Amino acid sequence: MSTPLQLAGVIRESIVDGPGIRFVVFAQGCPHHCVGCQNAQTWPFTGGNDTLPEKVVASMQENPLLAGLTLSGGEPFCQCAAMADLAAQAKQAGYSVWVYTGYTWEELMARVPSEPDVMHLLRSLDVLVDGRFEQDKRSYNLLYKGSSNQRLLDVPASLQNGSPIPKQID
Repeated sequence: MSTPLQLAGVIRESIVDGPGIRFVVFAQGCPHHCVGCQNAQTWPFTGGNDTLPEKVVASMQENPLLAGLTLSGGEPFCQCAAMADLAAQAKQAGYSVWVYTGYTWEELMARVPSEPDVMHLLRSLDVLVDGRFEQDKRSYNLLYKGSSNQRLLDVPASLQNGSPIPKQID
């Protein structure tokens, strides 16, 4: 059986959290507390609803128009084992997987030696949108990110290269 996810909620169809129509899960709990966060209700590590990754994937499969899964928050990397399981199941079902995180690529890599589930999650991702939201760098003209300090990273290329590689979006 899978590790349960603690979710603040889901959006079954989103066109702003990555390309195509995406299923978005919001992790419950976030340590970053970014000023101006659009999901401040997800900050507490208590609350939310427990569900299993396979139930999320089954819900996704009910919609043949979905292009992928987006993990958002809260902070998905605070639930690495469960999110890695969900991401792997979604990839196996043929979906692209994106993650929004307040951590930078460099911060995540520093966690890998003591937290191997960080790498397990990264290995199941296509794109990582990294970095904390910074209200003074907010722009509505940015594609798939909220502030200009955030990066869209090609995770497979970054893992192969050993350093962050920007994702080219058409």
